[in-house]
Amino acid sequence: METTEEMQMLAFTIILHAGNARSNAMEAISLAKAYNFIEARSKIEEADKEFAEAHHEQTKLLQDEASGEKNDVSVILVHAQDHLMTAMTVKDLAIEMIDMYERMQRLEDNQK
Repeated sequence: METTEEMQMLAFTIILHAGNARSNAMEAISLAKAYNFIEARSKIEEADKEFAEAHHEQTKLLQDEASGEKNDVSVILVHAQDHLMTAMTVKDLAIEMIDMYERMQRLEDNQK
């Protein structure tokens, strides 16, 4: 079982990596809007690396619980999970927007 301090550190680590991932996804949208698709997809890759770190921390909790250890759920941990899920949604939308901007550019190029 994680101590309260360990649980808080784990939650803040999830928040950190989820926040970084969300920022990368938002940057990817801005880059796609400027038709800079290579850099946009690179930012998505950076977001994926941050998600991997966040999921690594999350998996620790899941494994502990699966092996019978009970952890107290704190508001900070709930906030961390919310942060992670929101960031994942932003990344999914960023990928869709990159695809949309690529299609827009192709359509514009075809009209020339």
